[in-house]
Amino acid sequence: MGRVQQPEIVYLDTHILMWLYAGLVEKISPLAQEYLITGHLHFSPMAELELQYLHEIGRVKPTAQKVVHALQIDLGVKRGDLSFGDVVRHALKLEWTRDPFDRLIVAEASLANARLITRDETIRMHYQLATW
Repeated sequence: MGRVQQPEIVYLDTHILMWLYAGLVEKISPLAQEYLITGHLHFSPMAELELQYLHEIGRVKPTAQKVVHALQIDLGVKRGDLSFGDVVRHALKLEWTRDPFDRLIVAEASLANARLITRDETIRMHYQLATW
């Protein structure tokens, strides 16, 4: 290990939030786990909305509020607070995906010049600071 040097802002993709909540750390790569330990963890409000959407369609049981609250208490994860207008303006340039959740999550991480922990290969191909 030892590749992660100093604390940095690290955004978490929606599936990472859910895995952390469910205690499924073993699903996360060793490098990503290093960033989880050493980074200042954040999530986009868009990931929170995606969690709620997944709850409403029956893909996950807990509500977004329950997941987010637990991660804030247990791991100190913080909600990103960048201007939604700025995030949207940045997302308009990301033409490589039609998924509005991915587009806004990546846009927010990019505006924050932050690493994004994700298993999503498409995101990793298009966002330089995406890590798995």
